[in-house]
Amino acid sequence: MKRILLLFCSGALASAACHPAPVIGSLTHVSVGGTIAGMVTTTDSSVPIANRRVTVIDVGTGATFETTIAANGGYTIKVPEGTYRIEIELHAGESLERRPDDTHINNGDLDPHRNFVIAVKPPAR
Repeated sequence: MKRILLLFCSGALASAACHPAPVIGSLTHVSVGGTIAGMVTTTDSSVPIANRRVTVIDVGTGATFETTIAANGGYTIKVPEGTYRIEIELHAGESLERRPDDTHINNGDLDPHRNFVIAVKPPAR
């Protein structure tokens, strides 16, 4: 009898550990979320933008997520569900000519049009 009970218990534990469904009574809720993506350009195409930091801030919690701009000016970042403000690293003499509004990401969303235009002041003569 003990052997049968032991086999039943070990089988139940193994199937519970491998089950893909949420665990009932879990203390934390993990939000899968989605992806924010966009392009960054400048008013002066000679100004490099690759490897600049993009910071995405959850306006509700203050949590931050970071990525960098690729050589083609694009960026992509996966974030949990929430509403986000997106900031871009600027250098001296630069300002934002265009920036996206805050974006709300639900589970599985892809928001691909969070584009920026960086205005570059011409050098002083």
